[in-house]
Amino acid sequence: MAENTRTQTKPRMKPYVEAIHAYVPGKSKSADGRELVKLSANENPLGCAPKALEALEQVQSPAPYPDPGSTALREAIGEVHGIAPARIVCGTGSDELLNIAAQAFAGPGDEVMFSRFSFSVYDIAARRCGATPVEVDDSDYTADVDALLAAVTPATRVVFIANPNNPTGTFLPRGEIARLHAGLPADVLLVIDQAYGEYVTADMDDGGMELAAAHENVLVTRTFSKIYGLAGERIGWATGAPGLIDALNRIRGPFNVTTSGQRAGIAAMGDQDFVTRSREHNAAARARFTEAVEGLGNHGLRAVPSEANFVLVLFEGSVTAEAALHAIAEAGYAVRHLPGQGLPHALRITIGTDAQMADIADALRQLCEADA
Repeated sequence: MAENTRTQTKPRMKPYVEAIHAYVPGKSKSADGRELVKLSANENPLGCAPKALEALEQVQSPAPYPDPGSTALREAIGEVHGIAPARIVCGTGSDELLNIAAQAFAGPGDEVMFSRFSFSVYDIAARRCGATPVEVDDSDYTADVDALLAAVTPATRVVFIANPNNPTGTFLPRGEIARLHAGLPADVLLVIDQAYGEYVTADMDDGGMELAAAHENVLVTRTFSKIYGLAGERIGWATGAPGLIDALNRIRGPFNVTTSGQRAGIAAMGDQDFVTRSREHNAAARARFTEAVEGLGNHGLRAVPSEANFVLVLFEGSVTAEAALHAIAEAGYAVRHLPGQGLPHALRITIGTDAQMADIADALRQLCEADA
């Protein structure tokens, strides 16, 4: 029998996993435990489509495993977006797909790149597979294409770009996305995370789907958690070249989308009127709230231009983000403070109903007036 040379007394976490800062969800309670209206997770204030609710009610026995390939759901997605179902893969939210995209194409010794002030899951996805996360400087809270391209090295394997970006809401137009792709080496995977893509009007389409259809190194991810109002069902999808879809199918969970999730997703895809209604409500409510914030500019408040269903409000004067967070909580609402992402001076505020946004705007106005 071989001599036992082990010295550890318990399983030891991999160093690159130990370096991960676990994802912190938005709060829904105040510091004293009061339940607050949750405007911290970018959920749809209109709920979900009635057809999706009906589909959820029709789910019967949960005993059988779901369709492992989400066949009917991929067909429904493909019909709406004009994509062959074979070029679509579904996941447990788009988070699963973002993580396995990094896992499939990067590992120890490789680099995974993303812009400063972008989705915190990108850093986790990089570290989870042992790759090195590379955060690139932004330009006024917006991804900087020139800076991203300048940061590419022989070790770069994956580039994540959220468009619209979370948590800033900023947006890169079609020309900038095309320029980013054109400047990347052909063996670098560009992942365009369009979790908030349905909030962007057709005339502002960033061209990501077209790039994914035409090139071997572009993957576009989307989710049912935002405009479709199905965050609780955890459904996401991605599209790209057959080789990319094959790679993700090899390592995704084998029954990763539940039966109820597949049914709800199919029904939601069939109710595009709900999507239009949600987009129009969001645009109008966001514009009014942004105007209210800008009206407090003399107190140091600034709203970062957003194309998503939230607004990042900057506190650049004597009124602090911490004070605003407390004032908004006193008014009954939970919003997102992100000091862990380098934004101690900002709050990300989900667009809720008209009445909810009026309440928050009023709480900010009263706070600023008291500080004057």
